Amino acid sequence: MNIEVYAVLKDFFDKEFSIDAPISTVAELKEMLIHQNADATKVLQLCRFAVNDEFVQDNYELQPDDNIHIIPPSSGG
Repeated sequence: MNIEVYAVLKDFFDKEFSIDAPISTVAELKEMLIHQNADATKVLQLCRFAVNDEFVQDNYELQPDDNIHIIPPSSGG
């Protein structure tokens, strides 16, 4: 899986990275990322996840070749 993070998440993770671990859902991915960097917990719990350019829910089943974008909440002006 290829993962790209945005905004404040770049303070906790590389902007782009890959994961080869057997992860089956977005919820499992989120838990794995929290385990890797507990300081990102609050932000990750508020993020939206897009898989192959479509927003998905936590129960979405991931595939090894998925492109995942993790997008934190933002405010505009």
